[in-house]
Amino acid sequence: MQQVLLPIIVSLFGNLCIGIIKYALVPMIARGMMLGADQPVILHMLDIPPTTKALNGVKMELVDSAFSFLKGVVATTDIIEGCTGVNIVVMVGGFPRKEGMERIDVITKYVSIYKSQASALGKHAAANCKVLVVANTENTNALILKEFAPSIPERNITCLKRLDHNRALGQISERLNFQVSNVKNVIIWGNHSAIQYPDVSHVTVETPYWDMPVVDLLADDFINTIKQRGAAIIGARKLSSALSAASSVCDHIRDWVLGTSEGTWVSMGIYSDGLYNVPAGLFYSFPVTCHNGEWTIVEESYYKRYGKNFVYSIFWSYLN
Repeated sequence: MQQVLLPIIVSLFGNLCIGIIKYALVPMIARGMMLGADQPVILHMLDIPPTTKALNGVKMELVDSAFSFLKGVVATTDIIEGCTGVNIVVMVGGFPRKEGMERIDVITKYVSIYKSQASALGKHAAANCKVLVVANTENTNALILKEFAPSIPERNITCLKRLDHNRALGQISERLNFQVSNVKNVIIWGNHSAIQYPDVSHVTVETPYWDMPVVDLLADDFINTIKQRGAAIIGARKLSSALSAASSVCDHIRDWVLGTSEGTWVSMGIYSDGLYNVPAGLFYSFPVTCHNGEWTIVEESYYKRYGKNFVYSIFWSYLN
């Protein structure tokens, strides 16, 4: 007899109607890209009052799409209703970064928003709720969330680095002419955008004969290409990344909940406990594996090859 799966409640916070990432993300979740094609979901969509009419229009579209495993949709501007009983929260909404803007230009716009949302989540979300912070500046926003939602374990708050991780995988695939599914173990250290460090020292490409290292095969512009990819997309589209960002959100949650493949690690922004000499108390991107809904930092490879000081130097460049 087939096991009946209970619905998982996924809540999306902020700017649903005008936020292009969130609008791209909604059908991906409903179709099973985040939690699996056989996992029922109930979707909570939390937005601001001026968007009520358009928010209900998005709900109408979801109903019209007739997704088999979408078991309910709550479209609301009430923060308590949006938070009540939720198992997974994706904090997408934020001030849109525009061409020429730096992260520091938007960082001050989030503090009051995240304070109120953190308080509501702490009081009304389900036990063991998992939270993914997407909106730039996600490391700082995750820290704000942690400080104002002390009932949510710090291990249950992460921030998105998978977009940069996937960008690196895609560039390796395109430049070396291998299928992206055969490329594994990129690492994104630090933060997002220009102050990240894309690391290919442990990347291999699976071939019919062996797993081939790629560190010596990539051109010198590879790192800067990944760092500036978001700005390049804004320059081309006059809008920030949407489809790739939404897809990376699904990848992040899926691996966190369902587990990473054997021998493969992914990049996640997590709360540092001091490993790799990154000071404790910061959200920082590390290589991790996931199993049974928990992440574990990959340790031994870098201790053996580079030692702690390599990552420590990246940390200080991340601050400066």
